[in-house]
Amino acid sequence: MTSGDAAEPGDVPRPAFGDDIESVLIDGPQIQARLRELAAQITDDYAGERLLLVGVLKGAFMVMADLARYLELPVEVDFMAVSSYGSSTKTSGVVRILKDLERDIAGRHILVVEDIVDSGLTLKYLLRNLAARGPKSLEVLALLAKPSSARPELRVRYQGFEVPDVFVVGYGLDYAERYRNLDCIATLAPAVYSS
Repeated sequence: MTSGDAAEPGDVPRPAFGDDIESVLIDGPQIQARLRELAAQITDDYAGERLLLVGVLKGAFMVMADLARYLELPVEVDFMAVSSYGSSTKTSGVVRILKDLERDIAGRHILVVEDIVDSGLTLKYLLRNLAARGPKSLEVLALLAKPSSARPELRVRYQGFEVPDVFVVGYGLDYAERYRNLDCIATLAPAVYSS
């Protein structure tokens, strides 16, 4: 785009990451189409109810924002920040709450919005923590899930896509706090991890 060109409404420049991206697994239009489908299902499932979306920061912020816009029912939002990764590509095995909810969820319909279910450790901890607070219902939406996360005790009611057991970035997911602003889900070139 030249300096004289006007940007279209909603146009967001795609970040230039050069050779950092090895492959795109799910492109932006696919993500948006799937979120619209999930939002339609959630709208039907919670018709006439008050729904509180609980976004798990930082990764779910993009999923949560787009999902909320596609829902055709009044929703409230709140956020938790939970960590089990640090700056590596493997879970540390220790889950910490970095930011808790700002409101009481007792008697409320809660939909936890996750970016990815990887080992399942963080989600299992989070669901146990939230269930102890007495919600009326507690369900999960995850944009992504890995085959290794399939566990009977982890019920993800709304799932976007299954991705292979590889480290992925984009659409909120990061590596060392980078790549969150990609509009797609991608894998990184091996050279990125060694730099």
